[in-house]
Amino acid sequence: MPHPDAAPLILTLVLDDAGQAYFNDLRRQHFPPKINYLDAHLTLFHHLPGPELAGVSEQLRHISSTQEPLALRVAGLRSLGRGVAFTIENDELRTLHRRLQTAFAPHLTPQDQQKLQPHVTIQNKVEPAAARQLLAELQATFEPFEARGTGLHLWSYRNGPWESLAEFPFEG
Repeated sequence: MPHPDAAPLILTLVLDDAGQAYFNDLRRQHFPPKINYLDAHLTLFHHLPGPELAGVSEQLRHISSTQEPLALRVAGLRSLGRGVAFTIENDELRTLHRRLQTAFAPHLTPQDQQKLQPHVTIQNKVEPAAARQLLAELQATFEPFEARGTGLHLWSYRNGPWESLAEFPFEG
């Protein structure tokens, strides 16, 4: 039984090695180093309850066991105001997210109740002018490409760095 004040849980999509390496490289180049604690990631849920770790893990194990890997379309770039993100398209990912929302419904924050807007942030918390410049640079040469979602990754939020708890590969 986890401690009742266990840290919040974060759920991300695991990306294939090539996609992960591409986004990590851009994030290392463009994210402010003092606050870049993490690899690039596609967040599915920002705040699941830490005290429910066992139940959350069981749900993820069950759902990922029948889920096929996802062919993701890296479709474009978007401004975050003070940063830049790549937009990701895949209808199956949205369906999976809705399934998880249903499973976790009693525990979801307002942010996690919203429709998924899949993205990978490579820059954040910079001056808006710097973000606009990077967005323009990247858009000038951007061509859509494919990546793969290969599983789910559960993390514990530690006020900055995240602690990896478990991965749930797609086995369908």
